[in-house]
Amino acid sequence: MGRLLLVRHGQASFGAEDYDVLSPTGEEQARVLGRWLAERVERPAAVVHGAMQRQLRTAEELTDAAGWSLTPSLAAGWDEIDHVDVLSRQPETPDYQDWFEVATQRWMSGDFDAEYRESFAGFAARVEAALAAALEVDGLVVAVTSGGPISWVCAGLLDAGLPTYRRLARVVVNTGVTTVVTGRRGTNLLTFNDHAHLPADLLTYR
Repeated sequence: MGRLLLVRHGQASFGAEDYDVLSPTGEEQARVLGRWLAERVERPAAVVHGAMQRQLRTAEELTDAAGWSLTPSLAAGWDEIDHVDVLSRQPETPDYQDWFEVATQRWMSGDFDAEYRESFAGFAARVEAALAAALEVDGLVVAVTSGGPISWVCAGLLDAGLPTYRRLARVVVNTGVTTVVTGRRGTNLLTFNDHAHLPADLLTYR
């Protein structure tokens, strides 16, 4: 049976000039997760991450903290949605969350695909390809990614659609762990968004 741990990156620097950098809280979340995993899972066959700096840094911090003697490697299919591009196509509103949700609904509709650098269909296809590649590895794989890819994997494995994807994406915790297993019964979702490793003062959602 194959096993894949999908890890959301640590807290990024929301509101800073460069969002794609872990905050001090994000760095600590990654280290806490690494120590927690070291006590609960075997040394993975691979640790992979998307191309974003927050994903890379989370992978490095948790790997070091776990004491695993391996180097995280790039798997760009695990990148998050291009939220800057998605937001730029929708007039800004005072409430960021409302703006983001309206903008992503427009993107997911498929009616305006030509306006985006990556359509929702393209995003879904690359995440599904990254999932398939990870499950081909012999042994445990830890993939450091983001809330969007994690939510799409879960929605797919639950045979759900876009409403479920949107609901899941709202609640993915920084360094939350989602477990996917594959075997004689196919590929299945075992756990979603486990964050038992995080004390209350390290619990964040963005």
